[in-house]
Amino acid sequence: MLEVSNLHTYHGYLHAVKGVSFCLRQGEILSIVGSNGAGKSTLLGTIAGVYAPREGTIAFQGENIAGQPVERVVSRGICLVPERRQIFDSLSVKDNLLLGAYHRFQKEKRQVQQDYEKILDVFPKLKAMLDRPGGLLSGGEQQMVAIGRGLMANPSLMMLDEPSLGLAPLIVKNIMDVFVQLKQAFGTTIILVEQNVNAALKISDYACVLERGKIVISGTARDVMENPDVRNAYLGKSKEAVASDGRLDQ
Repeated sequence: MLEVSNLHTYHGYLHAVKGVSFCLRQGEILSIVGSNGAGKSTLLGTIAGVYAPREGTIAFQGENIAGQPVERVVSRGICLVPERRQIFDSLSVKDNLLLGAYHRFQKEKRQVQQDYEKILDVFPKLKAMLDRPGGLLSGGEQQMVAIGRGLMANPSLMMLDEPSLGLAPLIVKNIMDVFVQLKQAFGTTIILVEQNVNAALKISDYACVLERGKIVISGTARDVMENPDVRNAYLGKSKEAVASDGRLDQ
């Protein structure tokens, strides 16, 4: 479904993404982890059309979309749920959700309404607050709206930048469960950039570690989780400690 090859992106003179390559099939979840400033958000923004790459290709469903404008990328079936939610505080929950379908509202009104109802089934808590301004929601509720807004674009590929940021552990678990549900029920392909490495790797099929714009470790999520460098740097537990108690997490 998605093949990124030798991608290079610059912010002025800063070489933020350096030769990144990976493949992703439909219905898979890929986690991209790394420290602040590693280039994770820039990588997602490049795939989404926010940034134009200097070099490389982004083949999505057989078409090279590298450098295409955001609206074209969205219409092809890719959406980005940005860091810190970025919902509209003055708009109601309902209007925030419907904005996600702006590019197809006129041509697909009936389908948009059906998708809207499906999203409320995924996030039933939102049904009781459809008229509430987005700015009055909790962080977890805003994240539900941000994800729901992305789903209203009817994406084949959904990318999420730090969806657990600032959320309580129980809410993080609920959000991660939603991603698994989207994969299993709708076949949605997901790229997840996440500082909560343990939570992300638990639900992912594959993972990679980005450092200074380059992928330095990649493989199945299980293999990446068991990598001693990853465990020491991001999970706070060495391979020896894992061997001593037989568990991958605590």
